[in-house]
Order: sequence, then structure tokens, then C-alpha cells
Amino acid sequence: MTNFKYPKAEKLKKNTEISLLFEKGKWRTNGNLRIIMLKDKPANPFESTKFAVSVSKKYFKKAVHRNRIKRLLRECYRLNKNLFREAFGDKTIAMLFWASSEMPEKFQDVEEQFIKLCQGQKKS
Repeated sequence: MTNFKYPKAEKLKKNTEISLLFEKGKWRTNGNLRIIMLKDKPANPFESTKFAVSVSKKYFKKAVHRNRIKRLLRECYRLNKNLFREAFGDKTIAMLFWASSEMPEKFQDVEEQFIKLCQGQKKS
């Protein structure tokens, strides 16, 4: 049985790790989704995969809407964790962003973009 959990150990929260991610990370975009990730290297080793999501206040003024999108993004990661690890590898830190001012219609739309983002990484 596959592991569909999103435990506390997988959440990216440390300011030092987030700063490192923005300094040295690589960006990828697909549709309304953007991801920045940093793979494990000897210079900056990570103990496990860590993941976070973010939605801009610039696009969504109301916290209700931002929280809804963040829930959808976390759910995409949780359900497609194996695909994410296949594409980006183990011991990767990443942050997923919703880069559009339009509210997603359905969860399936967001999930489809997330899968394309992961599959696009495998090819390059």
C-alpha cells in the first residue's frame, strides 16, 4: 500500500532551508503552477524530502481563497508523492506556488498541472 500521508517531518518550515532554496533553487513552470526546488548535494545535504506551498496575497486578498488553493496544492502533493519523488528525486526541498489570479475550478485541474510539471521534469 502506498503512503499517502503528509507528516510534519515532510513540511518545509525552517527559515534557513527556505532561504537556501531561494538562493540556489531552480524554477519550473507549468500553467498556473510554479515550483522551486533544490536537490541534495554534498555541499548542502538534506535528511529527507521537504515540501511547502504558497499563494500570493497580491492575487488573492482574502485568506479564505488563499487557504483553499493551499489545501488543493498540498492534496496534489500528498496524492502524487511517488510521482514527485520519481521526477525530482529523494532528499529534495521544494516549494509550490499558484502563480495566477484566477481561482482553480476543480481539484482535477490543479492535479493535472501538477502531474505535467512532474512529468516535464523527467524528460529534461
